[in-house]
Amino acid sequence: MSATYDGFPGAVGVSRLRVYDWPAVDGRAGGGTPHLHLTCSEGYVVTAGRGAVQTLTTSGYRETPLEPGVVAWFTPGTIHRLINEGGLEIVVVMQNSGLPEAGDAVLTLPQDLLADPETYAAAVRIPADVPEAEQEGVARARRDLATRRFLELRAATEAGDPGPLAAFQRAAADLVRPRLDEWERRWADGAHAAATATGAQFAALRDGREDHLAAAGVAATGPAARGRFGMCGRLDVYPGI
Repeated sequence: MSATYDGFPGAVGVSRLRVYDWPAVDGRAGGGTPHLHLTCSEGYVVTAGRGAVQTLTTSGYRETPLEPGVVAWFTPGTIHRLINEGGLEIVVVMQNSGLPEAGDAVLTLPQDLLADPETYAAAVRIPADVPEAEQEGVARARRDLATRRFLELRAATEAGDPGPLAAFQRAAADLVRPRLDEWERRWADGAHAAATATGAQFAALRDGREDHLAAAGVAATGPAARGRFGMCGRLDVYPGI
């Protein structure tokens, strides 16, 4: 076992998020694009503004208020939608070296757009080679389309019909299945390696060895991109973490 891991603690990923303030299709003042993750938990550390996170699982619908100082998190399979009630800014903490922003996310799009990976990819793509105003239009249309489906899933679940949500979950799992080998390598090199290093450090200290302390180091970085159009808002991203 290796006694060192040089990545960010716990192999989590982080990003800074300014939640979209575009009026939503259900009359809310602003918000993000509803989606779920299939292998990653995700957390929010609220740094500014007010809002909420709406969540939908097989256990039902919930709305959790967000304000500075609140830390909220949820497990894989939780459909989540951020609501911006004024200046909502968040530090997002993601499992598996930021995998939620590197593929482990499926938007609540209409079922026909979940038919296969190519169809889905075309539906969610925001072109990088067009003016920002056009990128914003695509991101906003994508958000609104997913929100309408989220509202349908919520209504069915609250009416006691689990079928639509189950169908979405099956389609989401089918979409990501071809990428699992790639994701597992990311996990092995990140979270698994970090946990393995901790185990090795425990073992060394029990054996009276402290060699790993001589390999101590310091690292720092800044965002590799600022203001990118993300699922829930404008993102400052740190892909090296």
